[in-house]
Amino acid sequence: MRSRAIEKYKETLSLTSRQKEILVGSLLGDAHLESRYKLGSATLRIEHSYKQKEYVDWLHNEFKEWVRTPPRKRTRWRWGKEHNKFLFMTYGHKILGEFRELFYRNRIKIIPKNIESFLTPLSLAIWYMDDGSIKSSRHRGMFLNTQSFSPLEVKKLQRILKKKFLTETITRKDKNGLQIYILGKSAENFIGLIRPYIIPSMEYKIPKLLR
Repeated sequence: MRSRAIEKYKETLSLTSRQKEILVGSLLGDAHLESRYKLGSATLRIEHSYKQKEYVDWLHNEFKEWVRTPPRKRTRWRWGKEHNKFLFMTYGHKILGEFRELFYRNRIKIIPKNIESFLTPLSLAIWYMDDGSIKSSRHRGMFLNTQSFSPLEVKKLQRILKKKFLTETITRKDKNGLQIYILGKSAENFIGLIRPYIIPSMEYKIPKLLR
């Protein structure tokens, strides 16, 4: 598709409510919005370990009209070890640029002031599939890896989880920052919210006691 035709095609694009929910969950997780040469435009980049290929394929299908080329494998070598990623990027678009304005300050990802209005059970599910994990096979508790956000932002997310989704949490500090820990007493409620959206390849992230 030639550049003029591409620009004309992009004018037809808009995000559905479902796509917005998935986008928000992805941005709380591992997704990135990269600014483009066109002022106010941004591109969504989805990239995960190659082990999560099915998940990337699923996300690609959700945004398929926004993507020109299929997901691809990227291999890098670090300290003599091979690291494989699976990724795709969307077209650059002003709508994505608007989300970048909300989620970034000085190229650093932040939590928007109005994040509560964006969060839905689907957003939570995407966030958890991106950046969540179980404590162990013997526990109900789960982690959300929020180390890239500031302590105040993490506290804000905790308040929203409690107020809007009745999910009690605490924080755990590691060398990279703060994790949110979903308490066992709230695990059944949290899983009940997100289970309808968890894809089969990600069901290992549901605690065994709740499967």
